[in-house]
Amino acid sequence: MSSKVSLTRYLIEQQRIDGHIPSQLRLLLEVVARACKSISQAVNKGALGSAMGSAESENVQGEVQKKLDIIANEVLIEANEWGGHLAAMASEEMDSIYLVPNRYPQGEYLLMFDPLDGSSNIDVNVSIGTIFSVLKKPEGDHGVEESDFLQPGNKQVAAGYCVYGPQTTLVLTVGDGVAMFTLDREQGSFVLTEEHVTIPADTQEFAINMSNMRHWDEPVKRYIGECLEGKEGPRGKDFNMRWIASMVADVHRILTRGGVFLYPWDKREPEKAGKLRLMYEANPMSWLIEQAGGAATNGKQRILDIQPTKLHERVSVMLGSKNEVERVTAYHAGL
Repeated sequence: MSSKVSLTRYLIEQQRIDGHIPSQLRLLLEVVARACKSISQAVNKGALGSAMGSAESENVQGEVQKKLDIIANEVLIEANEWGGHLAAMASEEMDSIYLVPNRYPQGEYLLMFDPLDGSSNIDVNVSIGTIFSVLKKPEGDHGVEESDFLQPGNKQVAAGYCVYGPQTTLVLTVGDGVAMFTLDREQGSFVLTEEHVTIPADTQEFAINMSNMRHWDEPVKRYIGECLEGKEGPRGKDFNMRWIASMVADVHRILTRGGVFLYPWDKREPEKAGKLRLMYEANPMSWLIEQAGGAATNGKQRILDIQPTKLHERVSVMLGSKNEVERVTAYHAGL
């Protein structure tokens, strides 16, 4: 690029020139980005910041929290509660919604986030990240209720993630494609490094936790089995497998070079629709993937069309290169 385009400039152009976002949403996204910079600093300090290890507590999902899980959650709340852009927030780490305190003005947006996705990788210095999603508060003078958050993913007005790896990269969509920004630590700002991200429709790379193979449903076993058969099998080509155990890192790889990511329903907890959270993980990631030309389903329907029934609803996820997602979805339909 001939000149550096900051995140602020990019968002202003989305607002002023292209008309994709209103000013309040632009300001909200800038605040989220600043919070991600603070989380990035805490992650980068590692053991030097006394933030490693377990917090000896559990979240609403029954998962043991890391110290950085709690730190990241607090950073996002404190950064966003006072700006006047939000009515309420919801987090994977909190039981219920967080209302903007009465001492601050209330805005028209709802923010949801997974403050630190892949936190099991913190102590081994593998890429982790923050996922976020923005919805419009339903019209009306009533106060914010949990039911206001229960909107399908196709109602999102912005979504993205920040991956904390060798570089800190912010990936964003406001419904006009996907853009990537890299944190310039010398300048202290996110700089546009890629626009109009596009996922190849075909791939020879899949990401899944193979240790769960014996628990999968038959369509997933069939799809992965065919991939493993390689050139000698019905697919006629060899596949590589990748699995980082950090959805942010796996999805970032797919957006960068293609691939397919699967976290399917399995027989260990048959009463649950899946492992990943619809509101905090699947919806924002699915919108990013679709905006880049990919596809995302739960094996039976488009993820963005699922009507949530509860705040911490779980879902089966299959997303990435369009032709592969369509194939595994067809297998679920018995085709």
